[in-house]
Amino acid sequence: MKKTLLSLVLYCISIVCMAQTDVTKFLGIPVDGNKSDMIRKLKSKGFTQIPYAKGVLTGKFNGMDVNVVIATNNDKVCRIGVWDANTMDEASIKIRFNVLCEQFKNNSKYCSFSEEDPKLKEDENISYEMTVNNKRYEAIFYQLPDTTLANYKEEIKSMVSSKYTKEQLENPSEEISKDIIKMATMYALEKAFKKPVWFMISRNYGEYYITMYYDNEYNKANGEDL
Repeated sequence: MKKTLLSLVLYCISIVCMAQTDVTKFLGIPVDGNKSDMIRKLKSKGFTQIPYAKGVLTGKFNGMDVNVVIATNNDKVCRIGVWDANTMDEASIKIRFNVLCEQFKNNSKYCSFSEEDPKLKEDENISYEMTVNNKRYEAIFYQLPDTTLANYKEEIKSMVSSKYTKEQLENPSEEISKDIIKMATMYALEKAFKKPVWFMISRNYGEYYITMYYDNEYNKANGEDL
């Protein structure tokens, strides 16, 4: 049974490989810390301050000219907002949106929990749908960890041992085994949802552009100021 328990723990750890061990990154920069440090790091990547728009940086990202803003909560960076500096027509934005979906899907640094393909069909009338039905065209992905997950082994062990006795874990029943797997899965999902990267089609006077958000959910407001 000890071999069974060992296999179970290894299985749990493999599940937690979907968990996040660090915060969301933008261009390799953690979306964290204070705003001035983030601005300095972005400038080291080639971004520059727009003279006529306070707090807005401009530069190149994924082959496109973009503008960047930094959102904070309690003096901690919680979001990097990125949007195309140049607008485009409906046909072009549909291609751009679909290309982004494919790029994220094929990038090993990301995963998606959606079973639906967010890509747009060729005959999709986004102008009509956005105007008449207020439809949002968006897609969300989650950054996978880029460091070892060994640190989570002790956390999972602590969670399990606080619920079950040593004797139960040495000879786990089928019910206990299933519960441990469930606990590890829920733990993994909770961590994964802390590092979302999502994008959407935005519109301005009949022209379109992509807006992207790199969010650090750890730094988001959680009702602490209520």
